[in-house]
Order: sequence, then structure tokens, then C-alpha cells
Amino acid sequence: MGLILKGKNERNDIAAIGIGAMIVFIAMVLVAGIAASVLVQTSSTLEMQALRTGQQTTSEVASGIYIEGIEGAKTGSTLQQLAIEIKPRSGSPDIDLNTTVIEISDATTKYILSYDSNNHTTASSVNGNIFTTSFYPTSSGATTTFGVIVLQDADGSCISTNPVLNFGDHVILAVGNAFSGISPRTDVFGMVISEEGSPGVIGFRTPESYTDTIFELQ
Repeated sequence: MGLILKGKNERNDIAAIGIGAMIVFIAMVLVAGIAASVLVQTSSTLEMQALRTGQQTTSEVASGIYIEGIEGAKTGSTLQQLAIEIKPRSGSPDIDLNTTVIEISDATTKYILSYDSNNHTTASSVNGNIFTTSFYPTSSGATTTFGVIVLQDADGSCISTNPVLNFGDHVILAVGNAFSGISPRTDVFGMVISEEGSPGVIGFRTPESYTDTIFELQ
């Protein structure tokens, strides 16, 4: 009788151990599944973030505004007008000048200029003289706005109400008497900032004396 009870107890112990091992195994499988799910979700999130970061970085580096040159025109003893010639960088998407601003400073005063549709000049109206007074903002508008002088626009995308630059377009941003005249030996710096992409950098020092009427500044 004692041997029979002992055999039953041993079989009960074996069964209990087997159920316990199965419970542990199932728990391990569940934990591993949850961990795998978290890892997959995290990797997907990181992949999407990396893709967005790569696209934004490419856009910042390979697009934006390129400044081809800056010229100034003298009136009296100071420079009264600045002509900033720009074009889109290679591979740049379209640039909307309505959302483009010019930050410019002479180390004493800083201006933030935005586009004024009343100062838009088509290529056919230039007549060879980009420093025609009517092309530039005057009076109080000179401290808050800039004009656009179209030099090249094959597809007609740069119109007064919606001036958009794309590949091959060249325009001049016309800055009027924003500093009440720029004196000789003055450091001028700033940026032309579009909605997307790298800004065009402004940086020049005016000549020691103004012996001519038109000056190439940058």
C-alpha cells in the first residue's frame, strides 16, 4: 500500500513540474513577442524619421537661393540703391518670392524686407538700365519692402501677383533707400531667405570712396 501511494505522489510531482515548465515557457514566448513587437515598431518609427531627416537635409543643402552678384548705384555721396541678382540653386524646387525675405544690416540698423507687388518690373521694361528709380521701393516702403526686376523668365512664372522662380530664371531683388544712403567704408551683411532651402548670403564692404556711379559690391 505504501509503495502504491509513493508511485502516485511521484507521478503527481512530475505532472506539476511539467505544468510549471509550460507556464514558464508560455510566459517567455509572450514576453519575447511583446519585445519583438516593440522593436519592430521602434525600427519603423526610426526609419520614417531617418527618411524625413534625409529629405529635409537634402532640401537644405541642394536647394535654395544663389546670389550671383550685388551692385550699388550712387546718388549724391551715398549708395541709394542695391541690386541683388539671384537664381535658384541647382536642383532647387520652385521658389516663391512672396514668402522670401531679405535680412540686411549695416551694423547699426537691421531691416527685414518682403516683396512688394507694386514694384515688379518685367524683362521687356528694363530698357538696359536696372537702376531706374521707378523699379525700386521709395519713401517708407524702402525700409520694409523690396522689388523684383525680371531678367530671364522663359516660362513666365515670375509674375507680379505670384512671382515664382524655377530653373533658368534670373531676377534682381531691388532694395531702395533702406539705410538712408550707404556711406563709404560700411560693412553690409545679411541673407536672402526663401521658404525652403539654403539662404543666399550677403556680405560686402563699400569702397573707401565713391569715384564712380555704379559699383560691383559682391
